[in-house]
Amino acid sequence: MFLGKDYLLTNKTAVFLFERVKDLPIVDPHNHLEAKDIVENRGWNDIWEVEAATDHYVWELMRRCGVPEEYITGSRSNEEKWMMLAKVFPRFVGNPTYEWIHLDLRRRFGIEKVISEETAKEIWEETKEKLSRMRPQQLLREMKVEILCTTDDPISSLEYHRKAKEVVPDVKILPTWRPDRAMNVEKEGWKSYVERLGEIYNEDTSTLEGFLGALWKSHEHFKKHGCVASDHALLQPDTYHVDGKRASEIHDKAFSGEKLSDEEVRDYKAFMMVQFGRMNQETGWVTQLHIGALRDYRDVLLRTLGPDSGGDISTNFLRIAEGLRYFLNEFDGKLKVVLYVLDPTHLPTVVTIARAFPNVYVGAPWWFNDSPYGMETHLKYMATVDLLHNLAGMVTDSRKLLSFGSRTEMFRRVLCSVVGEMVEKGQIPLREAERLVEHVSYYGPKELFFGREGGDNP
Repeated sequence: MFLGKDYLLTNKTAVFLFERVKDLPIVDPHNHLEAKDIVENRGWNDIWEVEAATDHYVWELMRRCGVPEEYITGSRSNEEKWMMLAKVFPRFVGNPTYEWIHLDLRRRFGIEKVISEETAKEIWEETKEKLSRMRPQQLLREMKVEILCTTDDPISSLEYHRKAKEVVPDVKILPTWRPDRAMNVEKEGWKSYVERLGEIYNEDTSTLEGFLGALWKSHEHFKKHGCVASDHALLQPDTYHVDGKRASEIHDKAFSGEKLSDEEVRDYKAFMMVQFGRMNQETGWVTQLHIGALRDYRDVLLRTLGPDSGGDISTNFLRIAEGLRYFLNEFDGKLKVVLYVLDPTHLPTVVTIARAFPNVYVGAPWWFNDSPYGMETHLKYMATVDLLHNLAGMVTDSRKLLSFGSRTEMFRRVLCSVVGEMVEKGQIPLREAERLVEHVSYYGPKELFFGREGGDNP
């Protein structure tokens, strides 16, 4: 039965295990929500706004169905966009987006209708009425979100994270330090960004010394606001020793507007990643590396809509083992590192790296792998080669609050199915299986990112 009681639970033990974890709180160390939206606590106008207006997964699949851009990011009304989405939605079957949105309808709105051209108007009206009474803070509580970490630029004032402590005291809304713009010296706008950072922290960032000083101050500012992790988007991780004099020369050249060679760009980024590692070592933060996204691959989307518009792809032509070797050895035993890979063929590399380095953890199945199939493959390989117990937990990676519950539920159901299968094959005692699914679903990631406050499961 579609999304029935035993959805994704492929054995009797899985059903039993899911009862143990389905109501555990949600701890999400990585997402793309805005603290401002939660603090202001404004509702939503319609189902398009809450499900598709910010969701690249939906945009990409609509484009795959031949939907004109005006019905996706263009000028059509939200109702027209929803009607078009519903018309093509039956083609989404098999893709996790189909399941996530239907789960949202069932869990948050109590609607069991299947989305189609015929049901679109009814769903629009029913959800519109319920959305008029739904608010972000209420949703967080309903979904049992205990901690969530947003993704924030070093120049952020974190004003709304401060306010969140007052208005949502029962949910921890913490920032994550993401200094990609500081490191991407080859990008247009790098100099103006560096100058802005200097203005905020009263440092002369025209020099490398001043630039690093401003970043250290930003790092400390985030620490005061409860930050526990940094996050770094790396297409190809290249880390090796670069001395300060070389990095300073490159910084000066870039700041003066001269074009850098590819070698200079690589050297600068290698130097900066080590600096970020040292900052995190000082504060005990987790360092999250998201590896392998080739951004803005489709030129027409970049030209017409700008960056981050659904034109990113995965590539396996990366040298992850070679690229990370220096960084991981430099911080061996000194820094907690979580590795996420976009191409599943890189999973053996990061899993065996984690097996070699006790301070390295494998992150959740990320982005294109965030599906029942991707999760099952990921979990089974981890259990076989490394320790499933050490998985860094589930992250929603979401831009929309409504999907926190559905994404977490999907993960927990797949986890219970995988572990339940091993129980029924005689590989795991039932009691250990119970402890494992509880640990991976909640206690483990809480301890990894937030310390002994949550502790291990009793």
